[in-house]
Amino acid sequence: MPLRVFGVCSLCVILGACRSGPDIHADLVVLNGNVVTVDDARPRVEAFAVLADSFVAVGSTSDIEPWVGPATRVIDAAGRTVTPGFIDAHMHPRAIYPDSSPLSTVDLRPVSVASMADLVAALAAKATLVPDGQWIQGVRYEDTKLGRHPTRADLDQASSTHPIYLSHSSGHVGVANSFVLKAAGVTRDTPDPPGGAFDRDDDGEPNGVCREVACGRLRRAVPATPITRQDEVDGMRRALQQFAADGITTVVDAGGSPEKLGLYQKAVGPGSPVRVIVMVLSRYLEALRAGGISAGFGNDWVKVGPIKGHHGNSLSGRTAWLFEPYDMVNPETGERDYYGIPPDQTQSELDELIYSIHDAGFQVGVHSNGDREITMLLEAFEKALARQPRADHRHRIEHASVATPAILEKTKALGLVLVLHSYVYEHGDKMEAFGADRIRLMHANRLALDMGIPVAGNSDYGVSAALPLLRIQSMVTRTSAEGKVYGPEQRISPEEAIRVWTMGSAFSVFEEVRKGSIEVGKLADFVVLSADPTEVPADTIKDIAVLTTVVGGTVVYEGEGS
Repeated sequence: MPLRVFGVCSLCVILGACRSGPDIHADLVVLNGNVVTVDDARPRVEAFAVLADSFVAVGSTSDIEPWVGPATRVIDAAGRTVTPGFIDAHMHPRAIYPDSSPLSTVDLRPVSVASMADLVAALAAKATLVPDGQWIQGVRYEDTKLGRHPTRADLDQASSTHPIYLSHSSGHVGVANSFVLKAAGVTRDTPDPPGGAFDRDDDGEPNGVCREVACGRLRRAVPATPITRQDEVDGMRRALQQFAADGITTVVDAGGSPEKLGLYQKAVGPGSPVRVIVMVLSRYLEALRAGGISAGFGNDWVKVGPIKGHHGNSLSGRTAWLFEPYDMVNPETGERDYYGIPPDQTQSELDELIYSIHDAGFQVGVHSNGDREITMLLEAFEKALARQPRADHRHRIEHASVATPAILEKTKALGLVLVLHSYVYEHGDKMEAFGADRIRLMHANRLALDMGIPVAGNSDYGVSAALPLLRIQSMVTRTSAEGKVYGPEQRISPEEAIRVWTMGSAFSVFEEVRKGSIEVGKLADFVVLSADPTEVPADTIKDIAVLTTVVGGTVVYEGEGS
């Protein structure tokens, strides 16, 4: 924090909301607002002042007006709602490229493609823009909306001279055309790898659909389309600008590498639309240590966060490993004996992974969805903490989707953070495969909060849209786009959901002292909304517009009506 800000902040901490001296004026003030501070000591105020990159005074409009000087930017909120900037605690940012670029992906969400014919047509149109032999990639298709997964036969209609690979909305299932299967050497004689599977036709031939680990073999079958570092930086900046337009001020990239960390360091800095925390994948742990990078490395713009591990599979892809079978047929055998796909590591291997990260002093964040997977993960956390106690570790379970009372009790006892899904709106129909009894405890936000378990807000983008207000609505209503309610027992209030998406997410990455609420001394990251999420009908929260997004006291997005 700049020295001039520190001095003023210290005075204002003592006085609460204070008036400036004759020679001290704010760089920016917000007046006449309905400010949701997420500060228990002062939950709602009218106004605040920003000096440099931090809040220096919070209070009534009359308290803040003396901070206004000749050069102060004044935002008259005119009664509109202001909240802390939203922090997406687990997402997978993708660089955004112009549609004409071979590097751009084809959007296959239901809003873009309504049928299998639409999907094939979208891929065929893309093939006219991409040189033969280069990748065509599509993202976020939904088998439940299309009626089934696409197959190689569908993709072959779009092109036989391009490698085509589509990623399911879960990110854990995909499909490739014959070009890719041939390049990968995948035939009827290819066995399923540990932790993955290839779907097959009745005659045993692979139909192009892959699950979990098996998908990696297909994605690596053809060299990537050439891309420059500047292309990557420009693409990432476009993505961050889009997140800012939706009210996100910090993203946690849940799967980075040292190389990607370097990319962010080039793309992000003062004046950037969004701050970035990178969860570096566990396979790069030794590379980080060799490079002298320890926990918390970085600054307020780009920082190393938890180390990301994997133990288990996908909820919306219906590959998570369960103790009791799914309420669906086995996609490989057609029989009702399906428990999901077991993780590709043993308990002892998992124990060693967790301990190695813990011992290196990092926070651990592990993707795990099924109750059988999570139970193994809890055992590994318990062993690591017994072997080397650490009071405030804040190790995280990413998703923890299929919970049980025993899982939640152990989570509480171990002091873990839950990074729970909030995507019922898009993916409620995928939850049906788990059966009504399990749905009551899936995405257990209500029970976790009641038990005092820290919960972080996230989109898991691109599994679901990086739209905090839609995610908040999903947590409040537990209602799908089709109007069906899934697990109403786990509903939380709009106030609680806002807190989860601000202070909850900040706490999950050791940032609650700097972010997550509108308080003196914290970074001035906030958003102005067109309506109050706590006052509108719950099923219209998603329709609230983000009017203005401010990061570090700098306006990074202004929408219509701002």
